Amino acid sequence: MEQLKKNKAFGGPEGPVVLVIMDGVGIGKNPDSDYVKIANTPNLDWLRENAVYAEVKAHGVAVGLPDDGDMGNSEVGHNAIGCGRVFAQGAALVGKAIKSGSMFEGDVWKELVSNVNEKGSALHFIGLFSDGNVHSNINHLEAMLLKAKEQGVKKARIHPLIDGRDVPPTSVLEYVERFDKFLDGINADGSVDYCVASGGGRMNITMDRYDADWSMVDRGWKAHVKAEGRKFATMKEAVETFRAEKPGILDQDLPAFIIERDGAPVGPIVDGDSVIFFNFRGDRSLEITKAFEADEITEFNRGPKPDVIYAGMMQYDGDLGVPEKYLVTPPAIDRTMSEYLSNSGVKQFAISETQKYGHVTYFFNGNNSGKFATETWKEIPSDVCPFEDAPRMKADEITQAVVDAIKGGEYKFIRLNFPNGDMVGHTGNFAAVKVAVEAVDEGVGKIMEAIRETNGIMVCSADHGNSDDMCELDKKTGTLKLDDEGKCKPKTAHSLNPVPAIVYDPSGVAKARKADVADPGIANLAATCITLLGYEPPADYTPSIVEVG
Repeated sequence: MEQLKKNKAFGGPEGPVVLVIMDGVGIGKNPDSDYVKIANTPNLDWLRENAVYAEVKAHGVAVGLPDDGDMGNSEVGHNAIGCGRVFAQGAALVGKAIKSGSMFEGDVWKELVSNVNEKGSALHFIGLFSDGNVHSNINHLEAMLLKAKEQGVKKARIHPLIDGRDVPPTSVLEYVERFDKFLDGINADGSVDYCVASGGGRMNITMDRYDADWSMVDRGWKAHVKAEGRKFATMKEAVETFRAEKPGILDQDLPAFIIERDGAPVGPIVDGDSVIFFNFRGDRSLEITKAFEADEITEFNRGPKPDVIYAGMMQYDGDLGVPEKYLVTPPAIDRTMSEYLSNSGVKQFAISETQKYGHVTYFFNGNNSGKFATETWKEIPSDVCPFEDAPRMKADEITQAVVDAIKGGEYKFIRLNFPNGDMVGHTGNFAAVKVAVEAVDEGVGKIMEAIRETNGIMVCSADHGNSDDMCELDKKTGTLKLDDEGKCKPKTAHSLNPVPAIVYDPSGVAKARKADVADPGIANLAATCITLLGYEPPADYTPSIVEVG
């Protein structure tokens, strides 16, 4: 791959260009639910008035998702920011593979089905149980079950991971009612036995990420594989029982449950079965995949690994080849900004805490877990506790490391992720979200100070919104939904709002000014950073939001 061409009009600043990704910090439409606006943010307020400021899209087609009704997420967001272009992503890829039938014509699907048909064993589906379209889609699950019946699969077992994060926080019974009707229909002729076998909340079991809390995987393994746990006759009964025992519990936190019939669990995963993990997004799929695929595992007491054929919806890590078998091929993202900068000899520093470290490295580099030659990566371990209990997270430590890197002079491009606005935003705890956003603003202020000292340039943006849209709205009236006490109901999902794109050049050396760019999105940030570093962006990158020189 070729090097970048130097920009003849502007050779770059004396100090570094620093890209600050404020995860989950968007631009709200409703002042009562916009906790970015409600928080005390003197630095972001100043930048909005005094720096080059734009609003850019971070959801829907702007990040490769099928529809502008699809909220953005950190994975596709960092893909778009890092590669400067828009690639068809997760839900869109899977939807196409199902609609065209290519998924079912692939060798992996055929192997999964023929295995259970030959052995008279069960086909299991584990995955997030909603239509949030961020990690999974229940439509994909239903399509696969219909195809399985058509192809002679007699026994299917479903292990739903309850959402409440990418969809309203206590909406699971809507999905249960829908799915129960679907199962009634598919089982009606008596030729098959398809049913729910186990499940639990996504933040309680199975869907840990970045090795943050393997006890979640342990709990999921006990439920899905061993069928160990509290027994219920139906998923509906499980949800209603847990809610009665702990009023106010969010769907994402519901404990594990096992479904039994005639006094026995209906669906432990045993030798000879086939298993599909039907999430298409990688970060929360890797650990359960390791549990099914690794010969030896030290992270929890797995016990004997059942002899099954396991497949993911997609390949979750292309470099590690995980999982070995998958149903849909992920987008091949090439020629990322990091690779171009490395080929051009630009030293780079990437940093976040554990919760978003993979985003600012692996996803930023186009789903590539290998470093490029000029890159240095730094991970600050995240706290293992509920994020609302420590809403500042590791913002102070990230900030100090970035300030040191700016002043050290070794790196010309520095990128960082502050996870607070997203991770704390997902808790629905308003007071904690305010503290989280204020921690990010403080960090931005200290980075601005270091930028001034070194004559660098800061680009400040986000991968998607969250903290800017913390309350549920009535879709018909547009007003806040209130609970019995008259308080607004928390919204824990990402927003559909734009995010800021700020260029702060205190020395004025770049003469940066807003460019006339139609419908800008976060994919435009790569060309923006390359331009501010004194290079010409690749011709097929979405254009820079600033002109220089």
